[in-house]
Amino acid sequence: MFRMKPFRKHHLLNSLRESEKTPLPLDVFLRNYFRKHKAVGSKDRAEICATFYGIIRCKGLLDARCKKPVNWEDRIEAYSSSQHDSRQDYPPHIQVSFPKFFFTYLQEAYGEKRALELCLNSNQQAPTTVRINPLKTTRDALLKKWKPLFSVFPCKYSKLGIVFPKRMNFFALPEFKEGLFEMQDEGSQLIANHVKARPNDHILDFCAGSGGKTLGFAPLMKDKGQVYLYDVRPHALVEAKKRLKRAGIQNAQILDEEKLKKRGLLNRMDWILLDVPCSGSGTLRRNPDIKWKFTPEKLEQLIEEQRKIFDKVLKFLRHNGKIVYATCSIFPRENERQISYFMDKYQLKLSDKPFQSFPKDGEMDGFYCAVLSRIQNT
Repeated sequence: MFRMKPFRKHHLLNSLRESEKTPLPLDVFLRNYFRKHKAVGSKDRAEICATFYGIIRCKGLLDARCKKPVNWEDRIEAYSSSQHDSRQDYPPHIQVSFPKFFFTYLQEAYGEKRALELCLNSNQQAPTTVRINPLKTTRDALLKKWKPLFSVFPCKYSKLGIVFPKRMNFFALPEFKEGLFEMQDEGSQLIANHVKARPNDHILDFCAGSGGKTLGFAPLMKDKGQVYLYDVRPHALVEAKKRLKRAGIQNAQILDEEKLKKRGLLNRMDWILLDVPCSGSGTLRRNPDIKWKFTPEKLEQLIEEQRKIFDKVLKFLRHNGKIVYATCSIFPRENERQISYFMDKYQLKLSDKPFQSFPKDGEMDGFYCAVLSRIQNT
């Protein structure tokens, strides 16, 4: 049981109420909130954020423990108070604080025991992982510099990754400003590694966002060839341009809708990275509000959108090129079933065994990717 100071509780309550009205990711929302309320100091922010995320993660269980109708004051009180009732008193989806349909999808795919484990792991705080920029430094060099200052250690699977068990303000570090590293989950780093980029390749990063995965594979090209980044969100591409410049990557260009229509891009790409919009079910540790905003209807819409995007980009792939389909989802309907659909419809084959990670305590988030190529005519 704990009690917050009135000042902190006031801002916690305000931020929880305001968060219901925003489409922004929670980390962006909270950053903007504290910019508006500069009187909230660093220690206050730390406790408010920790409690905020804790309440969002276990909102389903809190609601079960509160009298109806439930409001944010009730949830704060339930979260702050010792609870003597056992979680076993509730149905499985409430025990792990997940919407029933969401839990059912996982249960159907992996069985109840595994579904419970995945949900509990998704309710934990994710470690913060960075990917070093091999154009400017090495992992050993940064580890040597940071170990006396922070509790850092190398990633288990990514050769360029470093784990920070606790969150911190990376933007203030001189190494960040110098372009020596970027924040990126280890699973996302491993997806970027599936693009086996070489000098002189032409690569399309479709649904590129702010270019995180391009930053991962572009150094392999040694400034030869070209990377094209496209996204329907112009603001994300503005951020990508800044990150590419900071990293020292010069063989990349941003495509808008008009440039995407140029005939010179058709049948030209050696690689296409297609990181499609998805449920985000593998990244709930960072975005716990997703599970409360998601619906079965949204999943159906996403599946259809993924298929439309795949159909749109295939015309850019050269005869012997490869397409990397990726999600941050752990739903088979967005992953294995989509790959089967694409293989059947477009006469494609798997070039390698698909990659799948799951959220795990202290490790990476849940990601999926599969590399596809055309079946060659005999």
